[in-house]
Order: sequence, then structure tokens, then C-alpha cells
Amino acid sequence: MKRVLSLILLLTFLPLTLPARALETSATAAILLDASTGKVLYEKNADKQMLIASTTKIMTALVALRDGKLTDTVTVSRNAASTEGSSMYLKAGETLSLEALLYGLMLSSGNDAAVAIAEHIAGSVGAFAERMNAYAQSLGMWNSSFANPHGLNHPNHYSTARDMAKLANAAMENETLRRITSTSVVTLAGRTMKNHNKLLGTLEGCIGLKTGYTKAAGRTLVTCCERNGRRLIAVTLKDGDDWNDHRKMYEYGYATPWEGSRAPDAPVLDWPTPETANLPNTAPAAPRNVTVTGNFLGEVPVTGGEWSTVPLVAASTLGVTIPVGADVSVRLELDKPLEAPLTAGAKVGTAVFLFRGMEWGRVDALCGEDVPVAAEVPAPVVTSPATGVNPDAVNFNPELMAPIPDASATYRPETMTFNPEAATNFNPEAAAIRPKAATTFNPEASAFNPEALYEWERLPAAFW
Repeated sequence: MKRVLSLILLLTFLPLTLPARALETSATAAILLDASTGKVLYEKNADKQMLIASTTKIMTALVALRDGKLTDTVTVSRNAASTEGSSMYLKAGETLSLEALLYGLMLSSGNDAAVAIAEHIAGSVGAFAERMNAYAQSLGMWNSSFANPHGLNHPNHYSTARDMAKLANAAMENETLRRITSTSVVTLAGRTMKNHNKLLGTLEGCIGLKTGYTKAAGRTLVTCCERNGRRLIAVTLKDGDDWNDHRKMYEYGYATPWEGSRAPDAPVLDWPTPETANLPNTAPAAPRNVTVTGNFLGEVPVTGGEWSTVPLVAASTLGVTIPVGADVSVRLELDKPLEAPLTAGAKVGTAVFLFRGMEWGRVDALCGEDVPVAAEVPAPVVTSPATGVNPDAVNFNPELMAPIPDASATYRPETMTFNPEAATNFNPEAAAIRPKAATTFNPEASAFNPEALYEWERLPAAFW
């Protein structure tokens, strides 16, 4: 009787939440992220660079949604239609919406859709890959490189489980992409497309994301699950038992005590960056203005202007709370390509501030200066081959002209004799810097030094 009573008392005082069992997976690399708090619950070779196959298409979709519109009409090229591998069976010359292509990309895993999207958005696969890499850097995917939009094997195309979790986290913040990846079956553009993700409808709370496979990469899988407001993200690379492993990872994750939702200004300390990789996870957090009104944000290109770029400045002050010593990056998003004329103070886009790949806030980006339309270049003056001057010019007096040395004459510093012919190709307009308006060209100066005549026209102090 005493033994029975002791057992009852022991069971009575056991904690209600039992510790999660140890987790093991068959994957070469894996990670389980609690996206609600930013905490990594499980990892295995999470920073090992590996092939990622069609999970690449998560990045392709994000770039397409950022730079295109769902209603865009896309004409399929012969190059896109003939792309090898998985397909949504596009035909050369066929036209369909970008939205239909995105469904074909994420549900059917169409490599042909990936190329069609890339060519529509950036003009070529190579140019689109550059945008993918820029986006990856903005998300803090420091160990990733993208060479194409579909994920077929390439020596410069790879990522890590940790970086793919960052990508998935950003993808699930995009409402349109979340809608697409959580769709099981859809009929668009005369095609019925079925999602390859077997966890949809069979795993409680699964809302995406993407499968992948090549012989070299093996099976790759990125998924997301949401239960009672708690969102988890699982990534496995080169995993022959990925469906079961993801189920086990979510079982493990949801059995782990939840610390609650992350506050909007709370620091997330699980993502290392080059600047903060050595910071301990206990690094203190402190309020900090990442920009103030009028601060310089960066330079962006301008077409048709007196100069080719314009500085952008912040329209307002943005303060956040982040670990001391941490670095914040900024991504400039233009409303449209900039063309002269531009007026100082005009809103032309948005500055998005990122800490460890996660957005912390945004402010309007304004033109920091006027950019007038470029003046027409005057026609060249016709000169006399014999004298090198224009005898038709008003008040032309050849006697006032300094004699032009013979073509074989040389510039000798000891005599301080200037040879105009040695400066024939000098073109101040071609200089990379903007000369001050008062700068003049005086070929008769005995100590002529063209480098001394041109100075940096620095931006106002508020821009630095």
C-alpha cells in the first residue's frame, strides 16, 4: 500500500510538460526554427554549404513578387519552354499571367516556369540570378550563392540549412506566396496543377513550402507549420526520409516549451552576420536610431540626368532596439526606375532596415538633391588643319595665339613649357567626379596640372 501511495504522489508532482525526446534525422544537414521567437530548436550541420535543388524556387518566387505584378502577361520563350527537368509543360510563344507561372513554379516545380519568370523580370537568367543574390544578402544568407532560378546543379549554386530557414521565414511573411504554397490543387492557364508537398492536408497546420530533388543534391525539403499562433520552419538537405523527418521535427518542436511571441522590437540573436558573429547570445540590447530625418541612405542610378546617380535621404527617424555593436543593413526599394528631372525632397522609394536578415522597420526615401535633365552636347568646332584653330570665329586674331609647338615637341618640366598637344585627349566631362562650376581650364598656366583643378564636390554634411 505504501508503494502504491508513493507512486501516486510521484505522478501527482511530475511536471505537466514533459521534456521533448532527443531528435535524430537522416538528413546530412537540417534545422528547426521557431519563427515566432527566432530560436533554433534543432540543428545538424546547419552551416554546411550544399546543393538545394528546387527549393531554390522559394527565392525565385520572392524576387518575382517583389519586382513583378501578378497580372503581368508573360510570353514564353523557346529557351524557357525547352528547359530540362520538372515542368509545367509550357510552349514557346504561349502567353499567361505571372500568377499562373508562380503556381506552376511552386506546385508543379516547373523549371520552364522558373526560366520564363526570370526572363520576364530581368531579361535573362543571369541578370535574374544577380537579383537573387542581392536579395539573399539582404536576408542575411551569407553562405549562399544563386546561379539560376530553378536549382539545377551548378558549382556556384548552393546554400545551407540555416540560410534556407531565413529564406523560408521571409517567404512565409509574404501573404501571396503563403497563399500559393498552401494550395493543394489549382486549375489555371488550362492546366490543373497539384502541389508536390505531401505534408499539406496530412500534417496539422502545414502551410507550405517547397520540395526539391536532383541526383547530386538528393531530396531537399523546406516546410512550414503553424499551430495556435506558433510558427515553426523545418529544413532538411540530402535526406532520404524527409517526410518522416519533418513530422518528427514538428513533433519535437511543438513539445518544446514556448517562450511566447517575439515583441516587435525584441532582438533576435540566433542569426549570425559577419559583423555580429562573435557577439554572445547574451549581448545586451539597447535603443538605437538606425537613421534620422535627412540622413544619407545611399546612391541610386538616374537616367537622362546631368549626373548618373542621386543620393537618397531618410524622410523620418527610425529607432529600434538591437544588441549593442550589431550592424543594421538597408535595402533601397524604388517605386519605379528614376529619370531626370528629379526634385530634392521628392519621395522616390522606401528604405528597408534589416537586422540579421529580418526587417526592423522602413522609412520613405527622398531625393537628396535636384537632378536636371542632361544638357545637349554642343557640336564640335570645325578647325583648320593647318592651325588647329577656327579662323571663322568672331574677333579671331592669329597674332594673339601662342605658337603651337611641332608635333614632336615634348613637355619638359625643367623649362615649364606646356605642350597643348599633349593634353589633346583631356576631357573634363569624362571625369568620374563633378567639377565645381567655377573650375576653368587654362592651358597657358605654366604649372598646369589638370588633377589639381578638379575636386570632390562633397554632399552636405547631413548626408554622411
